[in-house]
Amino acid sequence: MNVVDAIPVQYRVTTENGGNIEKITYNTKDYFGDGGEITKDAFVYLPAGYDGTKQYGVLYLMHGIGGDESEWGMTGDNSMIKKIMDNLTAKGEIESFIIVTPNGRSSREYGREGSDFNSFYKFGQELRNDLIPYIDSHYATFADREYRAMAGLSMGGMQTINIGICECLDLISWFGAFSAAPTSYQSTRIASCLESNPELRINFFYNICGKEDSVAFSSASGAAKYLSKLAPTMKDGVNFIWQEVTGGHDFNVWYLGFYNFARIVFKQN
Repeated sequence: MNVVDAIPVQYRVTTENGGNIEKITYNTKDYFGDGGEITKDAFVYLPAGYDGTKQYGVLYLMHGIGGDESEWGMTGDNSMIKKIMDNLTAKGEIESFIIVTPNGRSSREYGREGSDFNSFYKFGQELRNDLIPYIDSHYATFADREYRAMAGLSMGGMQTINIGICECLDLISWFGAFSAAPTSYQSTRIASCLESNPELRINFFYNICGKEDSVAFSSASGAAKYLSKLAPTMKDGVNFIWQEVTGGHDFNVWYLGFYNFARIVFKQN
């Protein structure tokens, strides 16, 4: 798969008869706190022509430390994610898939303000026990790791690595980290996670970071740049890409990362 350094203009425009975005509310627990029952919201993108009698792959797309379920802008027709997906689908360049943007804080205090950032590290329990089961029971999914993906920006990139790869590899096989945050596991630990689960193949692990990113370049590159040299199952250009582009810690890089990852995910299935 050839990745690009800029999103073509024609993928940034609104299309007719595109997909739909829904807001859902699901039950979960305060995994960071007392374990009590709570409810949380998420946004779900359903591709154009969504058919409940078919089956679709699902991408869980995570936000950053200062964001929430709306940070990726999945709230209406002006959504860049929706524009990219609608155009890729209309041009027949991807297999249609569902996108879920949840709130990555597994805590009763999950708002942008006043929440403890340590609650990000408990999201794996929510993902496994509550969110994935909800999505699989309410939408037409394959309900199989071969058709599940996880990606995220900054703190969400950290969650993709630390939680997706090192906690939920039995559930997910496609991963994308966009400017992964400084608390991301480094290549040696990721390689160890993969070695501990040799039967669980990663279909693809895509990484991108801006070369001028003073927040995440060192952590993102430390996590992924040399992973293919440490993990025998990760083959550069086959199921692994590290991409450096001109840019900082911002959506110019993250939307580009999403565009490239959307063109990769589920393709080899």
